Amino acid sequence: MLLFSASLSPLDDRYWLRCAVLPTSEPTLPLAYEPYLYLRPAYLALHPAPGEVVFFYLEDHQQGQTVGHWPLVIAAQHAHSSWQAPFGGVQIAPSVPATTVRAFVTAAHQALAAAGVGEVHLRAYPTSYDEAASALLLPVFEELSYRTTLTETNYTLPLAHSFEDGLHPSARRRLRKCHQHGLRVEQETPLFLPLAYEFMQQCRQEKGLPPVWPLEQLQAQFRAFPNDQFLFSVRDATGTWAALTVLIRLNDEVLYCIHPASSLQWNTFSPVILLMQGLHAFGQASGYRLLDLGTATFPTGPSESLLTFRRHLGGVSGPRLTLEWQSGEQVRR
Repeated sequence: MLLFSASLSPLDDRYWLRCAVLPTSEPTLPLAYEPYLYLRPAYLALHPAPGEVVFFYLEDHQQGQTVGHWPLVIAAQHAHSSWQAPFGGVQIAPSVPATTVRAFVTAAHQALAAAGVGEVHLRAYPTSYDEAASALLLPVFEELSYRTTLTETNYTLPLAHSFEDGLHPSARRRLRKCHQHGLRVEQETPLFLPLAYEFMQQCRQEKGLPPVWPLEQLQAQFRAFPNDQFLFSVRDATGTWAALTVLIRLNDEVLYCIHPASSLQWNTFSPVILLMQGLHAFGQASGYRLLDLGTATFPTGPSESLLTFRRHLGGVSGPRLTLEWQSGEQVRR
């Protein structure tokens, strides 16, 4: 992929497309927003890719800001967004006109095709993160002959709302039971990560769930992004762990909860409900907008029990889309 910078319109020099490749892939103009963690150069640099890591930037030369970007990993004529992350996609500032969004995505796609890329795999962030941007982007990708190959149900907790008011009556009873038995939420030191990892692995094995990310990968992320990675637990009155999770700060609006785990011996209490109450309180007090609970999609398909549990927590459902493009797709249509 060649490095380049070009105006998006011959009649207007305000918006420019710039292509950059790791390791020199930081935006040259300051960003108009805080990028999601998984869309940052520093995150992709942490996870070695088999090919080039390419960033397309949308620059507003009138405002002197970068107002959009799209990271991809390109290897053997295949482009992937995301890479070793739950999602990738295109992030756009809310001030960008729809016509400019279309021109940016179209120009970036054309640059990929001109560089010999024959397939693009894009796993977008949940639409609830930015509903306006998602509504603009999907029609553009469809016009470029991208197909939706997977629609996952994602659940988020709006942090402006009361946690307790959103609970299903059964979840509210179990939360009350946790409080009555002296269970409490704590933010743990990252030094406990190896022990926490062992606890989470054991809990997932008990319930027949796939393993979490490798410990070395979690430790590397905690070291690289110490202000964006948190370890939260529920302890009983003796200090023993009843539940654990990793909380990720994606940007200044969204928190992402991964790998919540509790032992089968605590099933009648459901301490993860208390854990979510603690995360909700943390996010609300810190000014975040959403707590992402995830999709509950496994290689065998969606877990209906997990989806039901997230609904009982008051989770609001929304789609998370995977899009794919293949060279010649438009001709076949």
